[in-house]
Amino acid sequence: MKTGLTISRIPRPYDSDLGAEARALVPALSGDLADLVAGACGSSPYLKELTDREADWLPEALEDPQGALQKVFADCRALEAAQLKPGLRQAKRRLALLTALCDLSGGWSLEQVTGALTDFGALCADVAAKAEIASLIRRKKLPGLTEDDVETAGGLTILAMGKMGAHELNYSSDIDLICLFDETRFDPDDFYEARQGMVRATKNMCAALSDRTGDGYVFRTDLRLRPDPAVTPVCLAMEAAERYYESLGRTWERAAYIKARPCAGDIAAGERFLNTLRPFVWRRHLDFAAIQDAHDIRLRIRESKGTGGALRVPGHDMKLGRGGIREIEFFTQTRQLIAGGRDESLRLRGTVEGLAALADKGWVPPEVAETLSAHYRAHREVEHRIQMVHDAQTHRMPKSEDGIARIACLMDRDPADLQAEIKTRLQEVHELTEGFFSPGAAPPPAALPEETAELDGAIIARWPTYPALRSSRGARIFEGLKPELLSRVAKTAKPAETLLALDGFLAGLPAGVQLFSLLGANPQLIDLLVDIAGTSRDLASFLSRNSAVFDAVIGGSFFDPWPGAEKLRAELATRLQQEDDYETRLDATRRWCKEWHFRIGVHHLRGLIDGHQAGAQYAELAEVVIAGISPEVVAHFSKKHGPPPGRGAAVLAMGSMGAGQINSQSDLDLIVIYDPAGVEMSEGKRPLATRPYFARLTQAFVTALSAPMAQGRLYEVDMRLRPSGTQGPVAVSLAGFTLYQQNEAWVWEHLALTRARTIAGDASLTAEIEDFRTGFLSEPRECGKVLREVAKMRERLAAAKTPAGVWDAKNGPGRMMDIELLSQAGTLTSGSAARDVASGLKGAVAAGWLNDADAEYLAAGYRLFWSVQCAARLLSGKAIEAETMGEGGAQFLCRTTGYARLETLEQELQDRYSRCAALIGETLDREAADEEGQH
Repeated sequence: MKTGLTISRIPRPYDSDLGAEARALVPALSGDLADLVAGACGSSPYLKELTDREADWLPEALEDPQGALQKVFADCRALEAAQLKPGLRQAKRRLALLTALCDLSGGWSLEQVTGALTDFGALCADVAAKAEIASLIRRKKLPGLTEDDVETAGGLTILAMGKMGAHELNYSSDIDLICLFDETRFDPDDFYEARQGMVRATKNMCAALSDRTGDGYVFRTDLRLRPDPAVTPVCLAMEAAERYYESLGRTWERAAYIKARPCAGDIAAGERFLNTLRPFVWRRHLDFAAIQDAHDIRLRIRESKGTGGALRVPGHDMKLGRGGIREIEFFTQTRQLIAGGRDESLRLRGTVEGLAALADKGWVPPEVAETLSAHYRAHREVEHRIQMVHDAQTHRMPKSEDGIARIACLMDRDPADLQAEIKTRLQEVHELTEGFFSPGAAPPPAALPEETAELDGAIIARWPTYPALRSSRGARIFEGLKPELLSRVAKTAKPAETLLALDGFLAGLPAGVQLFSLLGANPQLIDLLVDIAGTSRDLASFLSRNSAVFDAVIGGSFFDPWPGAEKLRAELATRLQQEDDYETRLDATRRWCKEWHFRIGVHHLRGLIDGHQAGAQYAELAEVVIAGISPEVVAHFSKKHGPPPGRGAAVLAMGSMGAGQINSQSDLDLIVIYDPAGVEMSEGKRPLATRPYFARLTQAFVTALSAPMAQGRLYEVDMRLRPSGTQGPVAVSLAGFTLYQQNEAWVWEHLALTRARTIAGDASLTAEIEDFRTGFLSEPRECGKVLREVAKMRERLAAAKTPAGVWDAKNGPGRMMDIELLSQAGTLTSGSAARDVASGLKGAVAAGWLNDADAEYLAAGYRLFWSVQCAARLLSGKAIEAETMGEGGAQFLCRTTGYARLETLEQELQDRYSRCAALIGETLDREAADEEGQH
């Protein structure tokens, strides 16, 4: 069904003679169609030439533009090799004329116009490339390939870059291409011959499109976006290109690949190649350093193209000049580079689509996105009219009045009004985009604020020698930050201490460009950096080695409430699915865990959560990590030795981890329990008997958690609480575990069982272990025997672990371990299955050997001690002392415990240690005396 061309506007002819000639050329046209052709040709000698050569074809084409377009494409596909050059050139004339008239009439949108031009470019490249490959195969120049390989171009893939990749091609665009071939299609011994053939095919394909003949040309081709074009062949092996981008790729190349699209040849191979480049293009962290790179590129373009200076419309470059198309593209692409590594929905090729996605996700204000999109469309329309006049690869507005008048006539506009509108649009674009790029620009040297005069100049003077500041770029960005950074330091309670802490942070920073760019773009983060550096050496040290995690603070959800185990499991599973092998999954788990670990620490430091909430979150994070990494260990181990016999293994958490509350430095006390279900041997390439199978699987599991890899360790693991301790096997069978607890275990091992909790493994196995634990703990026990053993254990602990000072809330009489021991005794003697300290103390009350008031006092003391211990471990990996704690640490300790002054807290701790120790001692002595009296 013919629909005809919809006409909503008709351009006015600038040259009435040319318009009259064009009307006479196509007598079959009348009315609006004739006026459309006359107006177009009357302002464009190029369109007049096309009409002259395609006069017979044009009337029917305008009756059904879409059908005519498809016919042009089909005719190209059917061309014989000998007719390729003239056939493609005639097709280009027809396409250019048809799209121009549909564009000028308002019948096609900008996207339809650029889409038709782009699809035609891809079709021409595909037809020309496959024709060359077919010729080489017939001549036996591509070893191992047959006629069947022509359909996939023998592994040759053509990537469309720039406007062609984004489906935004304009009338006189070059087509930017990168040509690669899949070297795996060839025998390694044939590689050099195959590469030679692919280079020849690429050169001939380009010539078929770009050589000027009597019929004109199809597209000028530009292959200079390929890796290192000065020294590399025009067609590279994919493996060589991948190595280049991994080791030498630059930010402008990352930005270019946002729009990259396989458009011709072996499309599937091109998609696979782009997939391998995802880590290069899309960084996991928020890449604010890309702002500086984009700004530098903009400045270099202005210098080389002479597009700086005052803004005047005559002669202005609509693409590269101020407020032009490139500035909108850079603005969009840079924002995509910043956040696209974390959000795949931002990985769009089109400029308008990219702006809409950025606005939807809050990276660009909606009104800015709408304004830039409208100006982008308007700029592209003007650019098209400029190129229509003479088919010239130019983006500059004409300088003469006559030239501008031609453009205005093609747009049916008054020349003066058009110039005024273009100038307004250019100014708005420049103001919006320049404000974005300015924070990353090299700042001029700034004088330090007056309040920084008291800071130690010798410390500041050594900063340029640190690794992060040795590069000129890192130093330049930091110089712009330094006044504000030092001003914040000077305003802290103890500036000298904070400066030293910041100095330590900077000294440990291996590179600074990313972090400094992040701070420059988000000055509010400087307060957080100063707070971390001045308070928690542990967080500051981690941040200096992993500064990319800092960008999560501005990711929108960093300060949201704790998500819970289920969401964390799903997030970790998604992260692991993105990795291809065992080692990278282990490292990905480490990276993910440390990001969340850092988040908990910052929340605790900033007072968003207290020590007890932090302890629960640290424990839940560890549980998610163990549950997530265990299947990976099993799957990897099973490749060699077969799947686990029977029901496999379960992980039993003990100690603080079992109780669901650990601190930032805690080791994990774990026991691995397995159930072979009667199976004696695994089934795999190298089968193992059940006992050594699970022993070696457990060793692999511990290594997965504690081995120092590129991202460090996950957790230190302590397995000394397993049956028979270090003398027993590292993994114990379910039957062995239950028999040992029932017949051989000491009382202290029964006490330890009160805090045990299964955290990973087969659901039926973990349920059976918990059923055994609950049933075993509910059995009646001789209270006196348990308490006598507790008294002996107190004595041994007191002798073995003396407190490191008042801030060591864990070790010593009346402190955490002492209260935990009494609580475990309460759980054991009351037949309870509760794991937490408060419930255990209530169990002691229920068992009749502790009164309510003492239980409440001990529970309150434990809560305070835990707050101090959790905060102390965040402040330092070891015991802290008041004189080395620093002002920031002291304020944090007071804030997290609810005390106004450090001295008051210290006195309260001393009093509670003494009182709790006396209560525990009196309770145990009383029970011992009662026991003796009964005898």
